[in-house]
Amino acid sequence: MNSLATGHVQILGPAPLVQKEQQTPLYTARVPAGFPSPADDHLDRPLDLHEYLISNEAATFMVRVSGDSMSGAGILDGDILVVDRSLSPRTGHIVVAVLDGELTVKRLTRRGEQWRLEAAHDGYPPLTVRPEQEFLVWGVVAGVVRRL
Repeated sequence: MNSLATGHVQILGPAPLVQKEQQTPLYTARVPAGFPSPADDHLDRPLDLHEYLISNEAATFMVRVSGDSMSGAGILDGDILVVDRSLSPRTGHIVVAVLDGELTVKRLTRRGEQWRLEAAHDGYPPLTVRPEQEFLVWGVVAGVVRRL
């Protein structure tokens, strides 16, 4: 098994436009646990999840995570990642990248002149990108969607 196998992603496609009538109420009261008071004085403008998660629709796509290599960053097996191709990848960003023909999600870092893809799990060593390898960053992870 190669080291990317437990951290690959499945492309779901472009982020579809969500209609405005699918907005959800957002309560501004912060609560450590429990449910906020439904009183109208704590109600902010409705939350449009599409607007909240996607800043550039034409450059955004979604992928489903497979594996646990990014669990330390709060990205779990089965999560859906919102990936923005318009963002410039920088060291420290979590990215969806292609390394030798395989998609993976990892944290992009740089050691001297070498780029690395680092997992957020101690069980996975960092992947140092060698000059002869095919390497392309597809986009920067801008959000995570998960059902509980």
